[in-house]
Amino acid sequence: MNAEEYLKNRVQDQIDWYDRKSSSNRKMFKSLRLSEIILSALIPFLSGITAILASYEKEGIIIISLFGVIIACMAGILSLGQFQEHWIEYRTTAEGLKKEKYLFQTMVEPYNKEDSFSIFVQKIETLVSKENTNWSQYMMKRKEGDKKND
Repeated sequence: MNAEEYLKNRVQDQIDWYDRKSSSNRKMFKSLRLSEIILSALIPFLSGITAILASYEKEGIIIISLFGVIIACMAGILSLGQFQEHWIEYRTTAEGLKKEKYLFQTMVEPYNKEDSFSIFVQKIETLVSKENTNWSQYMMKRKEGDKKND
């Protein structure tokens, strides 16, 4: 595989994947967190309204309770999904890949030597491998945690 093929088929493909995953995790994190904030803010408001409008007391209690359940579920989903952590990790990896790509394409240090392509491949594969290793370690810890809870 030559440098052009590697840039197109491996590097750009990985940059695109990490960009997409970073964006989707960011959107999920921000959506859930914003919903959590809004629902949390509505609880005291609804409590006050319910106290004033006694005829809606039962409905108010049900809605407030439902909001509490939804907030707890959102907090659990945020914790389990680790959307913020993945957003940051994927963004960091994507930016690292872009940086190496631009350095290689402009042939600046360390890519201004004869063996620049092999150095480039090693750095790119190290970045991707590091991310895969982090994911693998996370999954192993998660499995160990599940076994302890059984």
